[in-house]
Amino acid sequence: MTPLTKIGKGLYIGHPYNIVVNQAAVIGENCNLHKGATVGQENRGKRKGAPIIGNSVYIGINATVVGKINIGDDVMIAPNTFVNCDVPSHSAVFENPCIIKHKENATEGYVNNKV
Repeated sequence: MTPLTKIGKGLYIGHPYNIVVNQAAVIGENCNLHKGATVGQENRGKRKGAPIIGNSVYIGINATVVGKINIGDDVMIAPNTFVNCDVPSHSAVFENPCIIKHKENATEGYVNNKV
């Protein structure tokens, strides 16, 4: 049996087109996915698998998060960013390869529909 995606309450899908979420991904509470976002798997190597995404995570337009990685809580992933590494809580991530900057309340003003 193939594992099913686990999604916490409060998921917000902004402009819900071309969003891909792998069936083995885990998405925490109060997360935002925007147009063109991909939460996918890697099929080989040390990151074989799908991401585990924490609470209050913003995944911007056309951002890609792939592989068996952990995204902490309160993380803002900027539009057009490619993430294939672990990201600690309270961070902003941008560019390719990803640049991670510590930022308290990283998703303040970004995360919608909190429950």
